[in-house]
Amino acid sequence: MPSHVAPTTAEVYRAHLADASTSSDVFAAGLAEEPAAALVNALAGLDDPPTVRLLVTETVAKWLRRDFHLASTAADLLAAETLSLRVADGSFANQMVVTADAVASILSTDEQTAGPATDDPEFVDSMRERCSEAWETAEPFDLRTPPRSRVYETLGDEIDPAVEADYQAMLDAVETTRSNGYRTTDDDRFDEVELVLLAGAKHELQHYDLSRWGEDVGLASKATFSRTKNRLEDQGLLTTEKVPIDIGRPRQRLVLDDRLRDVEAGDLPEAGRDVIDSATE
Repeated sequence: MPSHVAPTTAEVYRAHLADASTSSDVFAAGLAEEPAAALVNALAGLDDPPTVRLLVTETVAKWLRRDFHLASTAADLLAAETLSLRVADGSFANQMVVTADAVASILSTDEQTAGPATDDPEFVDSMRERCSEAWETAEPFDLRTPPRSRVYETLGDEIDPAVEADYQAMLDAVETTRSNGYRTTDDDRFDEVELVLLAGAKHELQHYDLSRWGEDVGLASKATFSRTKNRLEDQGLLTTEKVPIDIGRPRQRLVLDDRLRDVEAGDLPEAGRDVIDSATE
């Protein structure tokens, strides 16, 4: 395996993974947060990826889980059995990718990433044995996130293809949905539940139908959907209208604020942030 230098870490991973044989698992060990994210994205972009066993610390695994973009992409890879994820004890001093034939380190500056590699058989065998032993004692990690493909598919099939298209556009428009595990009215980004509620309000869906779908697919609980809806109402982004039903309590229809009704889906996150910011000025 040759060494690789590229402008981004993901490009270095793509080069090393493309060189790797698909007949043997690849180990990725000791990766910090951003290199782990780059690995997930690189693996997702390969047409014929090898199977990768990712060993990270619990801190890194939880960091991955807090961003729906990353976690749902990783969940797709897990479902396809392209990726396995376990939490190691942090005993790896270096960031590395270990294939059947080579060991590559991952080194980054502000402008480039390098993946210097060695194919010395004795060293490769020793490092693979070390990774294998660490893998056997490591703990599986639950991302608690549904695969992105399943979220999109079920949203289109069970709710509305137009809502699915708008949700995709809104997720693509934001760089991250990362949070610290809680949401506040002055948070500077929208998470995956807020975005799907805004997409639902754009099409005036019933909150009950959307929250039931969200809980069934594993996106969030009905209680989380309800709290999030209330927060978006408090921020002035949407309102609700009562929808009478024959039996039981009236249901609520989600309706976007007048300032957002004509905004294209891809521009809605930024426009929604502008509405929030204008209210605090």
